[in-house]
Amino acid sequence: MKLLTKIRLLIITLCLLVVPFCFSAVTELDSCLLSLGKQVLLENDGWASFEKGTTGGSNASEENIYVVKTKDELLQALKGDMANNIPKIIFIEGTIKINEPYEKYKDPEFDLEKYLDEYSPENWGKKEVTGPLEEARKRSQQNQAKDIVIYIGSNTSLIGVGRDAKISGAALQVKGVENVIIRNITFESPVDYFPAWDPNDGEFGEWNSEYDCLTIENSKNVWVDHCTFSDGDYLDNMAPVYFGRLFQQHDGLLDIKNEADLITISYNIFYNHDKTMLIGSSDSRIQDRGHLRVTLHHNLFENVTQRLPRVRFGQVHVYNNYYKINSNSSYYFDYAWGVGVESQIYAQNNYFDLPWNISVANIIRRWKGSNIYEEGNVVSYPASEPFHVNILKAHNEVNVNDKLISSVEWEPTMFKRIDPAILVPAIVLTQAGAGKI
Repeated sequence: MKLLTKIRLLIITLCLLVVPFCFSAVTELDSCLLSLGKQVLLENDGWASFEKGTTGGSNASEENIYVVKTKDELLQALKGDMANNIPKIIFIEGTIKINEPYEKYKDPEFDLEKYLDEYSPENWGKKEVTGPLEEARKRSQQNQAKDIVIYIGSNTSLIGVGRDAKISGAALQVKGVENVIIRNITFESPVDYFPAWDPNDGEFGEWNSEYDCLTIENSKNVWVDHCTFSDGDYLDNMAPVYFGRLFQQHDGLLDIKNEADLITISYNIFYNHDKTMLIGSSDSRIQDRGHLRVTLHHNLFENVTQRLPRVRFGQVHVYNNYYKINSNSSYYFDYAWGVGVESQIYAQNNYFDLPWNISVANIIRRWKGSNIYEEGNVVSYPASEPFHVNILKAHNEVNVNDKLISSVEWEPTMFKRIDPAILVPAIVLTQAGAGKI
């Protein structure tokens, strides 16, 4: 990204040492950076361009434009005028680390070794986990949540500066607001230090964690563009195994739920993660009917396990995305498109690079839904020519007792262009992710 020369960065840094938020320096010395901050979502670019469109903080006055380099500065900028929905642009410079060491959050009464002994399947069985140690675990988790859950207000643009803007260990929330733009930032997923043991989750029980990297909830007109999301340096296979199950310390990368609506997710990279993107959080949440309208286009999904996305209720346009699945990844591929209750996925011209041990039939997974429309999608295997494939037909041929219907009750109109699937890898690899605008 050629927005700032090293000289300009030096000038801005020196200015910030004198004036904590030097708006005039940003305005006068780097019009290109300000131009990026004031960009809005173009017309007809996905669901987030519907109705009023998505403009974020593009109308911010000089006193509401910030350059932040630390956690405290980020929190101060986000809290300023949040209740009044005053437009603001927040530029992220360098790496901002949010999560603090384990010891800061641990309740004095919590002891993991005692917890493991108390609630082991041999001692505790299948009943709900309760008692003083579980209460101490909850308090510990609440301590962590107070520190890492960060809320983004309405009419905000959160923009990374250059190629190395990063937010690590935050659980960002776009909750109960509207008109938000998030661009050009690398996000490393937060690590939940205090996962909960649920003996009744599946046949053998599971460890469940909190904290999505980014959650969009009960909000509308949100554009997430040219960002990179991953588990960072702490991969799932580095976590211990207790009770025969992975001590899971990551939740979702980008989840959209609870009547969120009019969302565009474009030119992002999602890699090295399990539960990647959930759209709709519950089969029983009928309030989501008529909401959860989401567009996903020109994103890279690499070395990810599932939920690419998994959908309930929503009308979701999934086009021109590149799914790059490697056989040697520690994140074993399970499925891409999850067809949930009343979901309406419309999938067009996506490209799948698959290893030989992954069948085309594995791309779709039925989760109590009935319908999905797909066309123009391409699959490639090692040392073979790419080929167009009817993914739904492949699913139905394998899942003869769990077939899906090739239709939905809507047809997308909110898009600027749909590229030929064969061109998608080249487009996405050169243009998607942080540092590419």
